[in-house]
Amino acid sequence: MTRLSTALRGLATAVAALFAVTAVPASAQARPEPRAPEDFVALRSVAPTIIEEMRYATAHNFVGERVDGYRQPLCILTRPAAEALHRAQTRLLRQGYSLKVYDCYRPQRAVDHFVRWAEDLDDQRMKAEFYPEVDKTRLFTDGYIAEKSGHSRGSTMDLTLVRLPAKPTHPHHPGQPLVSCFAPQDERFPDNSVDMGTGYDCFDTRSHTLDPRVQGVQHANRMLLKNTLEDAGLVNLPEEWWHFTYKPEPYPDTYFDFPVSARSLAGRR
Repeated sequence: MTRLSTALRGLATAVAALFAVTAVPASAQARPEPRAPEDFVALRSVAPTIIEEMRYATAHNFVGERVDGYRQPLCILTRPAAEALHRAQTRLLRQGYSLKVYDCYRPQRAVDHFVRWAEDLDDQRMKAEFYPEVDKTRLFTDGYIAEKSGHSRGSTMDLTLVRLPAKPTHPHHPGQPLVSCFAPQDERFPDNSVDMGTGYDCFDTRSHTLDPRVQGVQHANRMLLKNTLEDAGLVNLPEEWWHFTYKPEPYPDTYFDFPVSARSLAGRR
């Protein structure tokens, strides 16, 4: 072998080695996103008449921006939870109401986003609407924010009632004046739901399902929601009138982190 051919062979070996070194990080970065287990479904495939207004896929929430992990405004749940909502919806439609979901499955990355937001005490942009009387330093202590959420297990949802025929929801525009979530219904954000005494995600004890200050029609609306969903196999969280969990949960100890998107359902709709 000539000196030239030896040199060329050495150069080729060096180039090949360089490509091998640079290829490892590239392949490591191309990790596929996690996907939902087979028994997770899009709610609309089970109960298409339920209204979906997925707040965390928008800027109208206590964070003030789209939350990490919400790729699409889509309600995803375990199939038993979705079927329970279908049963409740069938009953409510006969009474002139529809369910409306605000949030369903929530990826762990979204919960992590909430935690980062809560630790940033300088970010108070949505305080006037969502936590007007709560000091942000107390969000963890008072239980409004936690490092884990039952939503990430796939059988918990946040929802309300809408009187039919449903009126369109007033669009939210970032920067618009904010009104307290427990102001009278005709003053706070014009949601198309019935009057529950507070808006959704109101960080206040008035949001407790049986808060004694909530009376009359507001209390009756809460009880209609609670009783109907409990009859369908869902359990209310006493601190939040909108929060329900299907029992028994298919995944009581698993906190998932696949994104909220149709693609996470691996071709299922």
